[in-house]
Amino acid sequence: MRFLMLNWRDPRNPKAGGAERVTLEYLAALVRRGHEAVWFAFDFPGAQPEEVIEGIRIIRSGGAGNAWLHARKWCRTQPPFDLVIDQHHGIPWYAPWWCRTNCVAYIHEVLGPIWDAFYQWPASSIGRFQERWTHWFYRHVPFFTASSATKATLHEHGVKEVQIIPYGVHTRALLELDAKPLQPPFRLVVVSRLAPNKRIDHALRTLKALVDRGVDARLTVVGGGEIEADLRALPFQLNLAERVRLTGPLSEPDKDALLRQSHFLLHTSQREGWGLNVIEANALGTPAAVYPVAGLVESTLNDQTGVVSKEETPASLAQRLEEAFARPDAYQRWRVAAWERARGFHWDNVLPLACDWLEARARKRPL
Repeated sequence: MRFLMLNWRDPRNPKAGGAERVTLEYLAALVRRGHEAVWFAFDFPGAQPEEVIEGIRIIRSGGAGNAWLHARKWCRTQPPFDLVIDQHHGIPWYAPWWCRTNCVAYIHEVLGPIWDAFYQWPASSIGRFQERWTHWFYRHVPFFTASSATKATLHEHGVKEVQIIPYGVHTRALLELDAKPLQPPFRLVVVSRLAPNKRIDHALRTLKALVDRGVDARLTVVGGGEIEADLRALPFQLNLAERVRLTGPLSEPDKDALLRQSHFLLHTSQREGWGLNVIEANALGTPAAVYPVAGLVESTLNDQTGVVSKEETPASLAQRLEEAFARPDAYQRWRVAAWERARGFHWDNVLPLACDWLEARARKRPL
């Protein structure tokens, strides 16, 4: 069968993130099953118009606002696809109305307040309105997502059918947990694209709140992105320069080693489709401390595999961490529970479910 994925970015795009990592796994798994997979994405400076990555044919053309027209025109020149996957990132590809075949929609999270992180009013309000309207417009199109919170929001917006397919991770759970006493200096880590909606500054301000309470803690921030320069200045403004390290992007082995050594992964995003890095950290014996937002409250089970703050504020997260630091026995229980749970989220367990569902959709007779 032939599958077409429509997604803004592909794995080579400098702004590629978790969405592209997951998309790559789905399509590569379909290729391994003997199918043909094509990925249509935005063009970007220095990109080849076409290349092959892990057996997936990558096509690049157009950009924000017109890529769906480029995709429509290109698709007309191709043999028919059995399934087109219209991946939403606030704005869709409108594929159900031009692809002439089976179509499903794929969404990581409903952006909602994230519009406010990237756009000022009135653009942010327009974005919110059109996103909700788009979901109603797509109400008869099957969706799939990883989060029950995203599923619930889509249903609220009128979507009839939403399938939950969990995310997977490459990180293999440790064969056995190594010792990690919960004692100062407490080692905290953030692994994220440095973008406004990720609120990495909240993680730094959480560290500031801990230090002001007399807690000896350190924070390492892993990743790159458009707000990196501002984040590099913030530790000096907060008098945390000796306690904060920004590494930029790291190789997978180096990132895993850092996660394994840390006491807690911090995640202060506005909302997430799930939180891949939470499960990666869990697999290496590190619980997460997260904000109470969609996605993160599913990847981290409060007081079971980590801690969830009561409010979306650095002070609230710092309080939860300070309480956790005083409970070393509970911490070790969270480590074990998180590690054991992470085993079920390896791609080996997730991809068969995803491929089975996509194949079943491809076999349907187009309306």
